[in-house]
Amino acid sequence: MRYDLVIFDNDGVLVDSEPISNRHLAAYLSELGHPTSYEDSIRDYMGSAMHRIHDLILERTGRRLPEDFDDVFHARVFAAFERELKPVSGVADLLEKLTADGVPYCVASSGSHERIRVGHRTTGLDRWFDESRVFSSQDVGRGKPAPDLFLYAAERMGVAPERCAVVEDSPLGVRAAVAAGMDVYGYTAMTPAAKLAGATQLFSDMGELVGLLA
Repeated sequence: MRYDLVIFDNDGVLVDSEPISNRHLAAYLSELGHPTSYEDSIRDYMGSAMHRIHDLILERTGRRLPEDFDDVFHARVFAAFERELKPVSGVADLLEKLTADGVPYCVASSGSHERIRVGHRTTGLDRWFDESRVFSSQDVGRGKPAPDLFLYAAERMGVAPERCAVVEDSPLGVRAAVAAGMDVYGYTAMTPAAKLAGATQLFSDMGELVGLLA
C-alpha cells in the first residue's frame, strides 16, 4: 500500500449515522423556530462540528441556539442510534483487511468522543478502534473544513501528512483533507459526486477502497 496511514471520517463512512443525525437535527432546529428540512440539514450541516451549527444559525438569524442544545440533540440522536444504527456496508471487511496487512488506520471525526464511542459500541466497530486511534474535533481548536483535525491525527499517529489517505463523505471533510496536504477518497454513497469534486478519487462501495489505496 502506498500510504502509511488511512484516516477515516466516522459519520457516513464507518457508521451509517448521517440519515439518523440529520433527521433529528432538522426536526430539532424546526422545533426551535428555525425551519429546516432533512435536505437542508444534509446540505448545510453534514460533516460539521457542533460549533459550526451554532455559528451558522447565529449568522443567519441573529439568534443563539439554547445553551443545552448540544445535550438535548445528542440525547435524541444517541437514543436513535441504539435503536437503528448500523455499520456502513463493507467497513468491517475493510478494517479486517487493513489490520491483516499491517496498515495503520484511525478515525478523525467532527463528532464528539462520546458520539464516536456510542456509534462504535452500538455497531460493534469498537473492536477495531482503541483510544489511540480515535480523534475528535474536540481535540483541536477548529473543526472541518480547517485542516487541524487531520493534521493532529497524523501527528499523533507519527505519520507525515503527505503519507496519509483520508476517507470522507462530506464536502467539508474533503476540503479539510486537501488543506492538510493529504490525498482524499470521496465516498459517494450519500453525497453527489459533484460535491466531492476536490477528492483525489471517488468511490461508491467500500469494497473498492483497498484496491484504490494499493
